[in-house]
Amino acid sequence: HLSEHEYDIYGFKTLPEEEDEEEKIVAMVRALNLKSLSLTDQEVSVGVKWENFLASTMNREMVPCPELKSLVRSGVPHVHRSKVWRYCVAFHVRKYRDCLADDYYKGLLSLAREKQNPASKQIELDLLRTLPNNKHYSSPSSDGIQKLRNVLLAFSWRNPDIGYCQGLNRLAAIALLYLEEEDAFWCLTAIVEVFMPRDYYTKTLLGSQVDQRVFKDLMSEKLPRLHNHFEQYKVDFSLITFNWFLVVFVDSVVSEILFKIWDSFLYEGPKVIIFRFALALFKCKEEEFLKLQDSMAIFKYLRYFTQTVLDVRKLMNIAFVDMNPFPMRQIQNKRMFHLEKVRLELTELEAIRQTFLRDREISRPDSRTHFSDDEEDN
Repeated sequence: HLSEHEYDIYGFKTLPEEEDEEEKIVAMVRALNLKSLSLTDQEVSVGVKWENFLASTMNREMVPCPELKSLVRSGVPHVHRSKVWRYCVAFHVRKYRDCLADDYYKGLLSLAREKQNPASKQIELDLLRTLPNNKHYSSPSSDGIQKLRNVLLAFSWRNPDIGYCQGLNRLAAIALLYLEEEDAFWCLTAIVEVFMPRDYYTKTLLGSQVDQRVFKDLMSEKLPRLHNHFEQYKVDFSLITFNWFLVVFVDSVVSEILFKIWDSFLYEGPKVIIFRFALALFKCKEEEFLKLQDSMAIFKYLRYFTQTVLDVRKLMNIAFVDMNPFPMRQIQNKRMFHLEKVRLELTELEAIRQTFLRDREISRPDSRTHFSDDEEDN
């Protein structure tokens, strides 16, 4: 059993067991990344600003304002994160919750207990695969597993058209590290129903496919050299970035950075924060990529480079300053454009499939006559 100091404050193992070369590099990086106990001056001043801000809103609700936005972008201190996340989630789902009974979540859970849910089998299979390197989810008896099961089952009853899709487990698990079970359920609801476009998590993953194309466009506009480099070596980075978007960087970046990305993500909601951070991660390591001169090396680096990004302040600065201007309308237009294209392609594929099936039916002799021929031969 690992002793307490072998986990970080979020419950993630700091010493991976993997023997793989890449994993070793990442482990060394993580070891370097373990925060020394003395906070930097900058973190102390951010902490003080948060204390002051929260003291000023002590008896009333936090409301979105420029001060809160810039504080969130500097990262929410661990001690205040539960409170801030709870506020963000409540703000984004208020329009749904206001018209529901107080025991709505409990009702979903009792439904899940009484009725067989088509999603429950897949949910069970995925529980222990969710965050195996986090002590809250590492074994069937870990404190997070039952809560995770509840959140995912309740969600699948609320959204039967999605039911359960791999990726939702990771989103819920991260939410549960800072939120009570019911708030984590609403956090998952906010991400799927408010933040992400439609069909992000449905069977076709249509929304996710569209966003990868939008992201490619943004890469060619914001990081043209790197984009051309990938093109030149025929490296399809969407094989890696697809997952960043689907699970909002869970398992892709060190935990210190992950939670700061989530701070902004939960505060700003549908404002396409993921695109900013995805571009910023590439920008951080652009020079390293450009040095690599063969596609295997590029793809290998692509698989783990995000784990070597450690400077939170630099990343935030690139995401929120260097990547400007970042008009929301432009992203919406790109999404509409690519959605049409992907839909057309899917329709064409379906037509080809139908034609193929029809042709196969025609070219195959009728099975009954086939049998009678056989009988005559005997």
